Amino acid sequence: MTRIDSGWAAINGVRLFYRTAGDGAPLLLLHAGICDGRMWDDQIGAFARTHRVIVPDFRGFGQTEMVAGAFAHRRDLQALMDHLGIDRAILVGGSMSGKTTLDFVLDYPGRVEALILVASALSGYRFTDADTRAAWAASDAALEAGRHDEAAEIEMQTWLAGPRRRLAQIDPGLRERLRAMLIRSYATPPDLGEEQPLEPPAVGRLGEVRAPTLIIVGDEDRADIVAIAGLLESEIAGARKVVMHGAAHLPNMEQPAVFNRIVGEFLAGVPRRA
Repeated sequence: MTRIDSGWAAINGVRLFYRTAGDGAPLLLLHAGICDGRMWDDQIGAFARTHRVIVPDFRGFGQTEMVAGAFAHRRDLQALMDHLGIDRAILVGGSMSGKTTLDFVLDYPGRVEALILVASALSGYRFTDADTRAAWAASDAALEAGRHDEAAEIEMQTWLAGPRRRLAQIDPGLRERLRAMLIRSYATPPDLGEEQPLEPPAVGRLGEVRAPTLIIVGDEDRADIVAIAGLLESEIAGARKVVMHGAAHLPNMEQPAVFNRIVGEFLAGVPRRA
């Protein structure tokens, strides 16, 4: 059994919860906006065999509460690394945190050894898929009306199942894991906290990224996420893209063994600093 420790970092006016396991080169696992750090439960032990794994809950997710005022997840990430005495790290960002990771490497390029972008979002990118936009509107309306179970169902159909599968086709245990994370996030008032975007956004600056980069996307994901993966591959020098078949927006949760193998092979090729 892998020993997993937990702690709190008092940074930027918030108490940020994190878990950590293993020794070696630092590897941060950063969660999607529909999840919290628990989305990486099937990865912590696997990667802790070779790395010092850190899994935070960003503000407003999991055990980290949102607080009033302006913030930026990328600045919280920088402060967390300082708190833990980490100068450089490999960053694994899923969805929302893929965007955070890209914003971070543009703001703090000297602090990133490598990037792994999983079903990544991208700051400045405008979603065009009408079904995705309609699902966002429907889930927002359900949340405003206090219908949290309905909002969770909409988000799970949109992201966990994807556009071509029914939610009933997805493993019930996986659905319950995601539902628990979604319901927890709904406890945060939507108007609490004001995220400060990167200016100019990453969408026009991908050529500035110099870190070794792996892109992972599921072929059952939303059309815009698949398009972003292609954009990242074409504009980040040397980037490699892997498509996971039969997985949507959370490929690490749907197919953990396949995901861990893909990431493990990439990590083995990242140069180690003396």
